[in-house]
Amino acid sequence: MKVKSSVICLIALLLSVGCDRTEEPPKDPLASYTSTYEIIQGEIWDASCLSCHSPGTTFAKQSDLILSAEESYEQLINRTPNNAAAKADGLQLVGDKGIESLYKSFLWEKINIHDQEHFYQDHPQYGSLMPLGGVLTNGELEFIRQWIINGAPKDGEIVDRSILEDTTTFEVLPFEPLAVPAEGIQFHLGPFDVPANTDREMFSYKLLNNPDPIFIKEVEFSMRPGSHHFILYNYTNNIPELFVPKSDYIRDVYDAKGEYVISTLLVMAYHQFVTGTQWPRMRYAFPEGVALKVPANSGFDMNSHYANKTNEAVVGEVYANIYTTKEEEVAHVAEILNLNNDNINIPAKTKTSLTKEFRFDEERTIFQLWSHAHSHMTEFRVYAIGGENDGKLVYISYDWEHPPILQLDPPLVIPAKGGLKLVTTYDNQENRSLHFGLRSTDEMMILFGAYYKE
Repeated sequence: MKVKSSVICLIALLLSVGCDRTEEPPKDPLASYTSTYEIIQGEIWDASCLSCHSPGTTFAKQSDLILSAEESYEQLINRTPNNAAAKADGLQLVGDKGIESLYKSFLWEKINIHDQEHFYQDHPQYGSLMPLGGVLTNGELEFIRQWIINGAPKDGEIVDRSILEDTTTFEVLPFEPLAVPAEGIQFHLGPFDVPANTDREMFSYKLLNNPDPIFIKEVEFSMRPGSHHFILYNYTNNIPELFVPKSDYIRDVYDAKGEYVISTLLVMAYHQFVTGTQWPRMRYAFPEGVALKVPANSGFDMNSHYANKTNEAVVGEVYANIYTTKEEEVAHVAEILNLNNDNINIPAKTKTSLTKEFRFDEERTIFQLWSHAHSHMTEFRVYAIGGENDGKLVYISYDWEHPPILQLDPPLVIPAKGGLKLVTTYDNQENRSLHFGLRSTDEMMILFGAYYKE
């Protein structure tokens, strides 16, 4: 009987009759990779780029760029692009200096489809976005972006692999009005005409009709094509009451002759950046538990700038939503960072760097930074002072017209008595000295942002 029982059990085991089976976990497709760059090579270059950028192909010869595993890293790092316009702009394919290299990367310009309107409008000589006939996923773009920000090394694991799980891709969304927030306020500017081959920039002040303070936790924008930027400003406390404009009235920056409207410029001196975008469609949420407090009986100055480089008039229009939350749900009240150096003297026919330090009495947790300067600015750097980030470059811009609005996640913590150091470089080839002024032919050195205190 014991032999028969053993045989029966053996047969049952072989046939898996009445027995639990443990399923093997799915294999990790990235398990064989030992570094971040190996993943970029195997999962991105090999899959999406090598068909064009392999030895002997027409595209490889034209671009002078080969992305095969044996050559790609040396072909990319600290190398000048073959494109004449990109070379003249001082770009590298990929630099190894972290965040400053991101905004000087020709590779990033070519693959960042989210900024395609800026790419084709402002850099038509750069050619086409890549890869030809397709797009990288949002996860692949973010993976490459973080690799560049972290110094673009060949070895080591420096980017979270799970980022590649985002397989969504960029979609060009048609312009459409935003739904009115259930809790919040909607702003609408336009439609308005933008004449052929001109810029039109305007402001329109909108009363919020808020008898009590409100707390903004999220913003959203939708703009017709051709927009250079849209910004919501409030005013500094020292604005003369006489300067506060009428509500729902458009104030152009330029008159019919293209001359500045002085009354508009005077109000701009009291602006304080709240939020904005250069993307046709964007939604941004403040960090969890953080909201911007807007005092009772306030208003926002809407600022729209359209750049029409075509031979026909276009229509501009903007919708913007602010989403609000209850005060009891706010752990940290956001405050606006506004660091302004108006002591500017740049001699004629010189390249000059100005440095200005700003110290804070209390600890500040900064989650957004955005620079502002004018047409002679060639580089705007910001360094942390104090704490674990002391001396670290935390922001950089090479573009006075399109400065990046940097979202810091995790936020940048500046300790008490620490601060930020601004180093801005200007190239003044005019026959006059440059000083602080409102015109783009004058200069500015301002860092905006948002932070909260503990």
